[in-house]
Amino acid sequence: MERGQTAANNRIAVDAMGGDAPPEANVLGAIQAARELGIASVLVGREEQLRPLLEREQAASLPIEIRHADEVIGMHESPSIALRRKKGSSLRVAAGLVKAGEAAGLVSAGNTGAVMATAMLTWGTIPGVDRPALAAVVPNPKGNSVILDVGANVDCKVHHLLQFAIMGSIFAHKILGVGEPRVGLLNIGEEESKGDLAAKQAHKLLKDSPLNFLGNVEGQDVFNGRADVVVCDGFLGNVVLKVSEGLAETIEHILRTELSRSVRTRLGYALARPALKAFRKHVDYAEYGGAPLLGVRGTCIICHGRSSAKAIRNAIRVAHSAAQGRINQIIQSEIDVLRRHEVEESATA
Repeated sequence: MERGQTAANNRIAVDAMGGDAPPEANVLGAIQAARELGIASVLVGREEQLRPLLEREQAASLPIEIRHADEVIGMHESPSIALRRKKGSSLRVAAGLVKAGEAAGLVSAGNTGAVMATAMLTWGTIPGVDRPALAAVVPNPKGNSVILDVGANVDCKVHHLLQFAIMGSIFAHKILGVGEPRVGLLNIGEEESKGDLAAKQAHKLLKDSPLNFLGNVEGQDVFNGRADVVVCDGFLGNVVLKVSEGLAETIEHILRTELSRSVRTRLGYALARPALKAFRKHVDYAEYGGAPLLGVRGTCIICHGRSSAKAIRNAIRVAHSAAQGRINQIIQSEIDVLRRHEVEESATA
């Protein structure tokens, strides 16, 4: 049984003090997850701030526990310094609950670097995974795709991209429900000859792997549904993610402005509101909760700092599904197969 999961315990540890304006969204998200999804959680943070919120929402009967933690890691603190000086932080205590088997996963909207560092320090990485990767779920006309890495690793080696592809493929299959995920390597063109030396080498590795590899994909393919899994280094992936978030917000702002200019456009808005509401839901990051950190020996979902209660609720849902689906155990199994294949190839070379 994988670390952080026991047969009797499937609750999720929530870093209640993480985020731009904690702890309200974290508490309300945990309440929504309990009421609407039946998922239990442990809120980790300053009890004197958490208890009144639970009482205000009349949540005493819900399966939500408070675990007190005095210290808080700020959004702009150095992760390395914070880890050394704040061993009693809400983030560190929450990660410790997962390690001890008292929670099945961790959800945090806190300092991304600190969350990643804490997960790696507390749990370690899955054997055979050199670097964990942040995976972001993005919409496409047919459903959803996953892109990774989106920020955990700025400088990647070729074999890291292969590991990312394996982890992303497993996530797409187990969480997004894709039967045989199609994997694409993000590049500046579809031809095998495109890109730098690392991109060409990664293409060959992926082509020779057991994955359902489509070949190179371009920027537009991130959102058109051609690939279920888009693989890239963390620098490129983070730029793609931030551009897409900004574009969605800009489109929404322009639409709102244009549709309120006159009585005629306001009438049109009233008629189009159901479609616009559906569009907003499709592109809203809150629908996907957060980005799973794949490759660590525990389930970890990292949320946007300004996450709403809805986003936290959905992050708890994804964390619960990942733990139930034994994502980490499957990743380890697939990585083991890859390593054996590499050993066999070396022996016959």
